[in-house]
Amino acid sequence: MTPASETEAGSQLRKSMGFWDVLLFNIAAVLGPRWIAAAGRNGTSSISLWVLAALLFFVPGALVINELSSRFPKEGGLYVWAKEAFGDFHGFIAGWTYWIYTIFYFPGLLLASASMSAYMFGAHGEALSQNRGFLLSVSVGLLVVAVVLNIVGLNIGKWLQNAGGVGTVLPLAILAVVALIVTLRYGSVTHFTWHNMLPAWDWNTVNFWSQIAFAFTGLELVSAMSEEVRDPQRTLPRAVYGAGALIAIIYIAGTFSVLALAKAPSIDPQSGVFDAISIGSTILKVGFVGILAALLVTVGNAGGVGTTVAGISRVPFVVGIDRYLPKAFGRIHPRWKTPWVSILVQGALSGAILLISQINDTTRGAYQFLVDAGIILYFIPFLYMFAAVIRLARRPDRVSNAHAVVVPGGRVGVWIAGSLGFLVVLLGIAVSLIPPGDSANKFDFELKLLIGTVASICIGLLLYWRGAREKSDAAPLA
Repeated sequence: MTPASETEAGSQLRKSMGFWDVLLFNIAAVLGPRWIAAAGRNGTSSISLWVLAALLFFVPGALVINELSSRFPKEGGLYVWAKEAFGDFHGFIAGWTYWIYTIFYFPGLLLASASMSAYMFGAHGEALSQNRGFLLSVSVGLLVVAVVLNIVGLNIGKWLQNAGGVGTVLPLAILAVVALIVTLRYGSVTHFTWHNMLPAWDWNTVNFWSQIAFAFTGLELVSAMSEEVRDPQRTLPRAVYGAGALIAIIYIAGTFSVLALAKAPSIDPQSGVFDAISIGSTILKVGFVGILAALLVTVGNAGGVGTTVAGISRVPFVVGIDRYLPKAFGRIHPRWKTPWVSILVQGALSGAILLISQINDTTRGAYQFLVDAGIILYFIPFLYMFAAVIRLARRPDRVSNAHAVVVPGGRVGVWIAGSLGFLVVLLGIAVSLIPPGDSANKFDFELKLLIGTVASICIGLLLYWRGAREKSDAAPLA
């Protein structure tokens, strides 16, 4: 298929997702046990950071996403919103960085997922969670499953996402129950006070702030698939509010639970949730609980990979239709009605970065580099999103569109939500450039981070100028 227009291509997509599909998609896309583990390692001050991030970023972000997705329910999400507000060039930059971040994000997510899955093997789990061969083989396997299921179609792939949502919540519920029983019987290993739950602004906390804000992102992801959602203007906002409230509660309760079972310095930022469950289940002499939780979260993480593959791949699909990326990106599979080229390229590049990230680095060092590079690239389109809602507030359709779920408070409310979100994202980018306090070689970390992110953006600019030139040459002369 050679794409003709966004409308024609979008009309071929199947409307496969209802409310519960979108709700579970949002949970699988946002909620991550690794962020609870990272919060535990940061210590008791993470509790207040979760609350601050929820109030200053998560709530404004949900309000903005609901307004933009209900006003512009088109395939492409953030790309479409930035393009509507600022034109094609800025739309492309938002769409490109939103897509290219996954090339760094997937390997980090896959490594964390593989590390957690090691605990299915019981007593050998802790050693396997640091074994590079095991981590790489499981990571590649998860990526292949997510790519194949999403190419086959959302009517099939959505079940991976649904299972991912359930498989993410249940292990964290197990963690909370185990921690509560252990605490009631034997007490908490961490002493919680109002004072030690306040932010402690050291180097580790500064770098971690970007991760804790990043942990609340992902609600916008399904908006990139609006034309595959049934009644998107009603379904998307309801699912955002429902998932958002549940996610915020689980992050805070999960961090309390991890710290109740383990001391902060001993918590691994990738697999710490399962270290904690293993400790608690051993104390309670129910070791099978840890294995069950690891099995569930493996399914949950596979769903998380699936949601990101599904949502993000729609962005280069729409950009390909607009001809700023090679037109092959805009092709839809004739049988399965999915943007299969976009999905396949995304998977292949992620696999390559997964392998490259392991060169001359420890597994933890490679993981931290991938996380920070992904955050910087991912937050760039969020700057556009929060600026776009302010820019688009002046349009008359904000009032005349009966389906729009607008930010409360009129333009003042829009300015407050947009400005808060913009400033938090800008701070997140800045602190991501600061190496963690325990980084072995801070200069090398900074250099790799700068080269990786700048090169990624430059490649996008070259593709944009190539596409713009081809469009200009193809345009009929006046």
